[in-house]
Amino acid sequence: MDTTERRYFEEEDSSLTKTMKGAATGLAAGTIWGTIVATWLDVPRVERNVALPGLLRTLRMMGNHGLTFAAIGGVYIGVEQLTQNYRMKRDFVNGAVGGFVAGAAVLGFKGKSISTALSAGAALAATSAAIDVGGQTTRVDTGKEYYPYTTKKRVDAAN
Repeated sequence: MDTTERRYFEEEDSSLTKTMKGAATGLAAGTIWGTIVATWLDVPRVERNVALPGLLRTLRMMGNHGLTFAAIGGVYIGVEQLTQNYRMKRDFVNGAVGGFVAGAAVLGFKGKSISTALSAGAALAATSAAIDVGGQTTRVDTGKEYYPYTTKKRVDAAN
């Protein structure tokens, strides 16, 4: 059994947990991105005693981007997990299917056109497949075991 198969069997998170984590991460990233976009774009200059319209517009933009990213993250991870469980394989196809459905459903719905849905789905599917085929990951198995406590006896400095 190679390391990728062993890692697959050692995972503790369920598909629902992974989907919720993807949506929460998307919400956080989208809110941060919405804040950045709001500072550069559509928010009017805050004048003395008239800060509320600018604040409301900034909050709306943050919420809009946050919810969009959360939907993309949740749909992507959810469909990827469904595909993985259905196919009983763990390869780049799962991510490509998840990326296509997320792009087509979420961004196609926002763009209100089939051509936007197809192009967004294809772009996310190609990006996901390229990352998966390239072997990019944030988890690296070094073979070390980490404990929440130390296994060695501590020497007191007071003695």
